[in-house]
Amino acid sequence: MSSLDHPAVAKVAAALAEAGQQRAADGIRILPAEVRTAAQAAEALGVEVGAIANSLIFRAVFADRTAPLLSLTSGAHRADTGKLAELIGALAVEKADPTFVKEHTGQVIGGVAPVGHPAPIETLVDTALEQYDVIWAAAGHAKSVFPTTFAGLVALTGGRAAGVGS
Repeated sequence: MSSLDHPAVAKVAAALAEAGQQRAADGIRILPAEVRTAAQAAEALGVEVGAIANSLIFRAVFADRTAPLLSLTSGAHRADTGKLAELIGALAVEKADPTFVKEHTGQVIGGVAPVGHPAPIETLVDTALEQYDVIWAAAGHAKSVFPTTFAGLVALTGGRAAGVGS
């Protein structure tokens, strides 16, 4: 099975098309090797590391529940969990383990896409991404990426633009 035929990648392509972002769906690229970091993705694509949108799933802890939080963070810096918690009104935002990520996204760490999840996930989109004409995000598999824009990511995810980095 080629990576483009991978069920998670197909689901992402369908979600992009359904959201009216056919250009992003058609632009899905399968890279020669897995790219599990922003630096690896940037090198493979020949772009600045800041133009990579890391899809980071966190475990948001509220007084009465826990919930997933997706932070689409520029590869140029790290997400600040204190800022994330403050932005969404959580008691804390913690690193999510692989089981939690898979349960809430249907995807594995290293290939988590901004879309294609079993249910909507609260999303913050890093304003540092706004400076790039083209942003690259994971497409459901560690070897797949798709091109989009800052406005496209916000629209696609129903996310909120915010400064999330430290």
